[in-house]
Amino acid sequence: MPRIRLPFLLYSYIATELLAPFFASFLILYGVFFLVRLIPLLEIVLELGINFPDFVRLFSYIFPHMLLYVISMSVMAGVIMGFTRLTNDREILGFKASGISLLQMLPPVVMVAAIIAGISGYFSVRLIPAGEIAMQQLMFQLAKEKIDKGIKEKKFTEALGDLVVYVDQVDEHDKWTGVFVSDMRNRQQPIITMAKSGSMTADVNEMAVTIVLKNGTLHSTDGPDNQIIHFVRYQLQIPLKPPTRIDGDDVTHIGRGAMTQAQLIQSAEAFKALPERSVKFMTEYHQRLVLPVGCFILAILGIPLGLQAGPGRKAAGIPLGLGFFVFYYITFTFCTSLVEELVLPVVLGMWLPNIIFAVITGLIFWRVEQEKSIFPEKLSSIYADIYDKCVAPLFMFSKNHLKILLSRRRKKSIQLPKDPSAVDETLIHADAHNRVFHLSPCEQYSCKRCTITFINPQVAEKAGFTPCPFCKELLKSEEKGS
Repeated sequence: MPRIRLPFLLYSYIATELLAPFFASFLILYGVFFLVRLIPLLEIVLELGINFPDFVRLFSYIFPHMLLYVISMSVMAGVIMGFTRLTNDREILGFKASGISLLQMLPPVVMVAAIIAGISGYFSVRLIPAGEIAMQQLMFQLAKEKIDKGIKEKKFTEALGDLVVYVDQVDEHDKWTGVFVSDMRNRQQPIITMAKSGSMTADVNEMAVTIVLKNGTLHSTDGPDNQIIHFVRYQLQIPLKPPTRIDGDDVTHIGRGAMTQAQLIQSAEAFKALPERSVKFMTEYHQRLVLPVGCFILAILGIPLGLQAGPGRKAAGIPLGLGFFVFYYITFTFCTSLVEELVLPVVLGMWLPNIIFAVITGLIFWRVEQEKSIFPEKLSSIYADIYDKCVAPLFMFSKNHLKILLSRRRKKSIQLPKDPSAVDETLIHADAHNRVFHLSPCEQYSCKRCTITFINPQVAEKAGFTPCPFCKELLKSEEKGS
């Protein structure tokens, strides 16, 4: 059999063109996400007194969860920008002239997208659950360290919330001597406990610390009654509630996000009699698989979107890609909610967004490969009509009013003299077709249809011409100013 020779030079060239903008987009988007999460992180850093190494550990545990969403947007943006650059520099035209079709350019994109999607899947299935567990353990450790640092000899500490602890002496093994504890939990009058000795232990799994007191008395007051209890050993269990919410998410709560795939299936089976609870574990299970596949599909969709650029044309790939990206996650969120409400089966509902976008990607890729527009002509005409009738007038109205406000603020409004002889003959330009005239600050002042000139607005109005909306507002502002 003849050996198949792959065009490695072509593949490596296209892959290089995609990876450069991918890494650039990844760094920019991840920087934005980092800044958004930084402010809530700083609250925890200041509250728990976290040093720099612990801060790096804390951020590294959040990294996989942030990457899951950033990497999908980055790979799509990288493919779009790479093919936009190739199109603008006419290199795609050169490929096609050399007999290289769009399908022959597909393998390097598929390879890059598959590798990035595989990395995303590994983060989703392995690192995100491990990161959440490590986050919980780190936060517990930091909270306990704060308590340990707060409990000092001959000082009252309030690091335990409603419990105030006083220790007379602390030896080198963290054993206490001469302990005083005031317990105000769910009480109006405190329970006072005094003991000769004591110690504190921690339980990571229960997120709680336990104070063990020995040889002491417990004083409780209830109205006029006072009760004294002597004890040999007394134990206080205190759940830790440190400031562990980052942007609304409780990072110390081990939930579905910290479970492995096998644990999710086991939990779903355990709650099989309660479908509304069982389905939540299965949605988490499928979500970790759906999003990496969606990342791969969005990357392939970036090829036809990047080819919409060209010399003399606006690069519409990035805004179109952003629109498809937002639409994908809206569809994903909507289908997930339908699954959790038991409207759709789990497998169908969770994989439906990928099925829809796989079909859309295939159709758009086929149309572009056939040298057609990405949307059918009827759909494009409907979009153009909506844009011309609704979006464009609104945009122009806002833009004109913004210019008026800026001209008022900067006091650079045009001064219209009352003496017509003092006015330049080219001050007023008029459109004979629409019978509209424009002043010099207007964007339409030098339009191709503006073939008539008037010496001032009064002469133009007497001739049956009216000012455009922008010039009308400008004239009104001048009248008010005068």
